[in-house]
Amino acid sequence: MTTEARNPESPRLRRELHLWEAVGISLALMAPSMAANINPQGTAGSVGRAVPLAFALATVGVLLIAWTFVRLTQRFNHAGSVYGFVGASLGPRAGVISGWALMGTYTFYGVVTSTAAGIFGAEFLDSLGIWTDQPGWAPFAVGAVALAGVWALAASNIREGTRVLLVIEGTTVALILIVSVVILIRLATGTAPNGNTLDFSVFTVSGGTGTSALFLGVVFGFLSFAGFEAAATLGEEAQEPRRDIPRAILGVAIFGGLYFVFVTAVEVMGFGTDAAGVKDFIASGSLLGDLGSQFVAGWVGELITIGAAVSAFGCALACVVGATRLLYALSRDEVGPPPLGAVSARNGVPVRSTAVVAIGAYVIIAIGWFVFGVAPFDLFVASGTIGTLILLLVYALATTGAAKLLFFSGERMVAAWEVIVPFLALVVIGYTLFRNVYPYPTEAAKWYPIIAALWVVVGILVTFVRHAATRRAGERLMAEEGLATGTGSRTEG
Repeated sequence: MTTEARNPESPRLRRELHLWEAVGISLALMAPSMAANINPQGTAGSVGRAVPLAFALATVGVLLIAWTFVRLTQRFNHAGSVYGFVGASLGPRAGVISGWALMGTYTFYGVVTSTAAGIFGAEFLDSLGIWTDQPGWAPFAVGAVALAGVWALAASNIREGTRVLLVIEGTTVALILIVSVVILIRLATGTAPNGNTLDFSVFTVSGGTGTSALFLGVVFGFLSFAGFEAAATLGEEAQEPRRDIPRAILGVAIFGGLYFVFVTAVEVMGFGTDAAGVKDFIASGSLLGDLGSQFVAGWVGELITIGAAVSAFGCALACVVGATRLLYALSRDEVGPPPLGAVSARNGVPVRSTAVVAIGAYVIIAIGWFVFGVAPFDLFVASGTIGTLILLLVYALATTGAAKLLFFSGERMVAAWEVIVPFLALVVIGYTLFRNVYPYPTEAAKWYPIIAALWVVVGILVTFVRHAATRRAGERLMAEEGLATGTGSRTEG
């Protein structure tokens, strides 16, 4: 162990974050204001008006999965999140695969969110008359600029950044909730500008919509929640990780469920539940931006659109931070390139890993734009689906590891009845994955499961190529006091 990463005198992550900063990174990566403005459109493409139903099903699955992360983060704190959790409970190979997979999810989500920032940013520039008659690649250009800003911020100390993200996200979410209540009141009183009224058919599927289509839509529900567990990657940077990290994860998951079901129901009813309304819903450039302009005032819609763009930027930043911490943890244990397992002596951030993740996101965007010529929203859908399919596998491994650790490792650590929680979580995860490959999707969507599977296969190959390093990493995960007892021996006090 001669690398800088294993030298006890080398710079390490600094334990200086508090509860609200942990909430900030999870809330920023989940990005509820961005997600509510664009993700439901992907769901509507599969389930029509039943978007809130799909999000309600996703909420059930996410709350079951949140139990896994809460229980694990009460015991472990590790920069590699599931890499550490799964490695300690299911063994080093499963841990490395989980860490690699989650890093892939966050990287693909970095593409999703920087593209969304480009879409909303271009829409805002058009609405102000700054850049009209835009070419089809305009969102890519704006998104590329946003990703450059993300790279710069992610390479600096994130303490202040997480606070700023929380303030921006909280302000935009508050505005969205206020506008949603106004829309709901106008729908209930019959004063909606398009003649729509309250219609609770949004919680039922229309005729001809099968179970497979419903669970294809649930994927975008999971995509909207994805990142609620991101606080787990700050386990070595939080001052009270075994208290604050579980609270942040569970709190963000509960809030997300209530928020998404309410807002998506208002959105669908605001556009209309008939075929024409669903068509307009899918074609919208900014769901709540358009509704805000129609139901309240034009400036409100523009404010929400720019808020969603900033939210997408913050989410992209959180994605890059999360992926960077995973790459750093893997490389620190020499499963990845050792130079990527070092942090900057100046600011305590793994700058090299940050550069690799940001460049990786640029490469994915460039391939989609220049090689395959996909439209910005199509790249958004593709990257989001691929990242979520990978994420579901990660959730399955983490849930299995938690069940083994808590119920089948000798001394039972929690109440016996809780065993039903990981069982139900695995049922939801498994069925969602199954419905996304059977019947097998067609056209461009047929490549999404293939790309997701290839990413996981590469992770499996890494464990064979780096077999000795993987084994040593597993031994350290089990033996190091910093992981086993939460004392944080990896981290500067």
